[in-house]
Amino acid sequence: MRKRALVVGLGIAGMSAAIGLRQAGWHPVIVEKAPERRRGGYFVGLMPEGRQAAADLGIRDHLHTRNPPGGGKAWSLNRRGNLEPGLGFLHQPGDPAAVVRGDIEAALWEGISGIGTDDPIPVHFAMKPVEIDDTGADVRVLLEEAGVWRRERFDLVVGADGMRSNVRRMVFGPPENYLTGWNAMICAFQLREQVPSFEGADSIISARAGRGAWVFGFADRPPTALLTYRTEDVEGEFTGSRIERLRAAFSDMDDPVVRHALDSLEETPDFLFDSVHQVKMPRWSRGRVVLVGDAAWCLNLYSGMGATFALRGGAELGRELRASPGDLGAALTAWESRLRPSVVRHQHLARVKQQLFVPSNRPAEAVRSVVVRLACTVRERRLAKARAEARTEEGRAA
Repeated sequence: MRKRALVVGLGIAGMSAAIGLRQAGWHPVIVEKAPERRRGGYFVGLMPEGRQAAADLGIRDHLHTRNPPGGGKAWSLNRRGNLEPGLGFLHQPGDPAAVVRGDIEAALWEGISGIGTDDPIPVHFAMKPVEIDDTGADVRVLLEEAGVWRRERFDLVVGADGMRSNVRRMVFGPPENYLTGWNAMICAFQLREQVPSFEGADSIISARAGRGAWVFGFADRPPTALLTYRTEDVEGEFTGSRIERLRAAFSDMDDPVVRHALDSLEETPDFLFDSVHQVKMPRWSRGRVVLVGDAAWCLNLYSGMGATFALRGGAELGRELRASPGDLGAALTAWESRLRPSVVRHQHLARVKQQLFVPSNRPAEAVRSVVVRLACTVRERRLAKARAEARTEEGRAA
């Protein structure tokens, strides 16, 4: 009989884990507290490890990418209001694939629907676990749906329910034991149209001490925006109107990027507004319960690696379960040993990347500007060399 697994959460990490489990011969079931599947979302740059994980999970052909040619143009807006060549997210090493979060989730949805496998993964919306009891032999879960409770048994529970995971709270303890504070806020959303006077696929950055406004351009859809700022009163930022909080934080940044983003936000029904954290745990599993994605490690948006590791986590989980089919403990230990070094490295790197997104003070802002200029120079030289080599090869061919 196939082993049963309950996957809590229909995000990237949850669907990836479910597909990985199915590949290992398990029977996964997904529960999602939301009433329906989310679509759209903010910018994601999918790194090579993420694209390989998508291939391993069998969803690469379903994944629609939106890279402008050459990564598109990127511009930085300085304090004097002048435009300078900038360094966009897509210009970093690894040639990230430009997508929105919904593109990855749509590809995973095709995967869990069983296309090409005749083995769809059941999904139950508006359902959540309210009790989790690991007996050692199995996990007994009390599930709630519209005020109706029922208890089921599983061989494994996978918590993929985000940074403030209820599975983690029920099994591992309160969130304050694991959430690290970064004294920063983010707001990510879809723009209806590009900032006036810029080309549709341009990326634009306006970063000041304590605040940053980013516009991420795509080849075939309007850009997305990210507004981020530092604060000493994170709890206070959740009181009152979110838009008024953002307008107050950016009140002295009267530039076209900030103005356009804030005005667009007024007309945007769907946006992410949240505090910035990472999750740090000594172990991601306990008995027959394992956490994946943001529930386990939450690299955060500054890292630029969250979606990549959400995909990789599911693919690696399936691989280790296949390698140790009769020993769940050994599989989970091997899975964590394979992932943890890279996760920890990128958690540390996120602190450095935060200075690029939102410099902490004026000196950091000045250093950031110098680093970006140098990086742009290096990139232009590399591109010029590549163009020259291409012309030489064309001449030889002729």
